Amino acid sequence: MQPIETLEQLEDLYSAPGAPSLRKVVTQMTPLYRKWIMASRFCVLSTIGPEGTDGSPRGDEGPVVMELDAQTLALPDWRGNNRIDSLRNIVRDKRVSLMFMVPGSNNVIRVNGSAILTADSELRARFEKHGKQPATVIVITIAEIYSQCARALIRSKTWTSSDESADLPSVGQLLAEATEGEEGGETYDREWAPRAAKTMW
Repeated sequence: MQPIETLEQLEDLYSAPGAPSLRKVVTQMTPLYRKWIMASRFCVLSTIGPEGTDGSPRGDEGPVVMELDAQTLALPDWRGNNRIDSLRNIVRDKRVSLMFMVPGSNNVIRVNGSAILTADSELRARFEKHGKQPATVIVITIAEIYSQCARALIRSKTWTSSDESADLPSVGQLLAEATEGEEGGETYDREWAPRAAKTMW
């Protein structure tokens, strides 16, 4: 298999991008991009660090991010598995991307920029829910915002009503496989839902 090693080789395989795909990029929140992003309860946060890349799903009851100003978004770090891979990366390399999704829409909104991590008490308090606050908040300075092509979600029929997850392995099964049976299995799956309900925030 021959790898593509130069930009010239790559660009020879594709036609030039259409003008709208370039002109749709903005450098701060606008009324319509704001409406879209504030409708999103779920995004994927991408980061990079010395160990490599990381993609982390982020979700909330309402808007997944808070707008601090037209150039700045804040993303609370709610409870997860405490691996903090994304947070480690941000501390060492500020480059981030976020992909915002809204159920039913085949469009995805991308934000590229840089981020810092803070435990500022006033900012954390702005996210308080159910008597709890995030341990930290990711503050993103926007470099660019634009809509992604809808073809991927259309091709994959992401928002169809059929449930295609019934035959997928559970997390307990995946954990048991990875640890050769030392951890996971039915006990993990049975105990996870009530444990998660108590530690959602």
